[in-house]
Amino acid sequence: MDRAAGILLSVSSLPSPYGIGTLGQAACDFIDFLADAGQKYWQMLPVGPISYGDSPYQSFSAFAGNPYYIDPDLLIADGLLTRAEAEAPDWGGDPGRVDYGAVYAGRFALLEKAFDRGWDRDREAVAGFREKNRDWLPDYALFMALKRHFNMTAWTAWPDADIRLRRPGAVSAWTARLDRDVRFFTYLQYLFQKQWDALKAYAVKKGVATIGDLPIYVALDSADVWANPQKFLLDEENVPTVVAGVPPDAFTADGQLWGNPIYDWKKMAEDGFAWWEARMRGTLERFDVARLDHFRGLESYWAVPYGDPTAATGHWEPGPGEAFVRMLREKFPDSFIIAEDLGFITPEVRALLELSGFPGMRVLEFAFDRYGPSDNTPHRCPVNSVCYTGTHDNSTLAGWLAATDPRDLAVARAYLGLNRREGFDWGILRGGMGTASRLFVAQMQDYLGLDDAARMNRPGEPVGNWQWRLLPGQTTPALAKKIKRLTTLFER
Repeated sequence: MDRAAGILLSVSSLPSPYGIGTLGQAACDFIDFLADAGQKYWQMLPVGPISYGDSPYQSFSAFAGNPYYIDPDLLIADGLLTRAEAEAPDWGGDPGRVDYGAVYAGRFALLEKAFDRGWDRDREAVAGFREKNRDWLPDYALFMALKRHFNMTAWTAWPDADIRLRRPGAVSAWTARLDRDVRFFTYLQYLFQKQWDALKAYAVKKGVATIGDLPIYVALDSADVWANPQKFLLDEENVPTVVAGVPPDAFTADGQLWGNPIYDWKKMAEDGFAWWEARMRGTLERFDVARLDHFRGLESYWAVPYGDPTAATGHWEPGPGEAFVRMLREKFPDSFIIAEDLGFITPEVRALLELSGFPGMRVLEFAFDRYGPSDNTPHRCPVNSVCYTGTHDNSTLAGWLAATDPRDLAVARAYLGLNRREGFDWGILRGGMGTASRLFVAQMQDYLGLDDAARMNRPGEPVGNWQWRLLPGQTTPALAKKIKRLTTLFER
């Protein structure tokens, strides 16, 4: 691909009168802004239905779309809602933050009205959609219907052991018993896909490609684990034996305990990683580019005994390695896949990345170190890489500039010629644009000069994340013109 640039913004962060960003007009407006700013890529966070902690990385499904992102205005135009119905719920009082409690309380009741009006009308189209997605949609719809029946309790705590363990006859019996809710959750996925397809077509028309985030692990409380327990390291009661995390380091004495179940990679290898092939195919059908999270976990992963309070007791286990990477290369030879190769990177991980041919990541907030250059220093960014100012797990540039060690900041000032007239944040953006990396991506917050009040995620903090939203009018023509000038200067 030619040199290009893009912007990282979660769908949830788009402006909307309905409490959270959607796939409606504001998404099209943002695509217009990207095109006007000379940006060829829109990178998003995962768009699956969220569960614990409102994190898009803890989803009820690796395949489904988030019902929160279904746009009420488009449903009004489709005759499925009235404006009074859409405006009646309390969607939260701060347009700059997502109130997930308010959205949860109002969204599904509203979508029930759309389902009541649309199911019979769209029955034939929904049947075709269900058949096309038969490998995951029936299980997901039943899983969500069961969660609703059991008051949203995690499936591992469902009181009916027959359906918890998917014993013979239980799936068909519960599908019949919860028929209405199964159809409801099926219809929501049909609506999501219908709106997504329209948005994707608009992006193609405007010359903007989408980058989707593919988390390496899935949530324990997900349709994926419940429907496919044999693909994970679980005991006879489908309880994990080990869970995922990362080891202690200079920043976290106890490591990070993610808690996701770990794949039975040996079992998955028996059918050529078919579940993973389907997952990657689904991601690349939805998005133009896939960002494969935690690539190093494919070489070896940190396994923590289930129930241990921290990740410190974990140990390294070999991942699927070359066999998995060769499957991706064989099945998706022409696809653009980004490898998130951050964290504890060994020579073995580097060799696996080289074998894959995937571009790795460089992060400018890690680049300027008083002790000497790092692989993230701009002149060390290879062509086959994607350079970022920071990821969703990092500070905004303004936040980083305010908090970084003055000695490290002095290195950045000397290296990039940072000055107050240009703005230190714009100087770093200039540095990223000027790297040899084939793609440069910055958070939208960085172009707006926002501090860490706009940060998306603080790893290790269970509350207060994933909430920041754009305000109407922030993506101005003047800002687009300024970004395009910088983008054009560096031939992106």
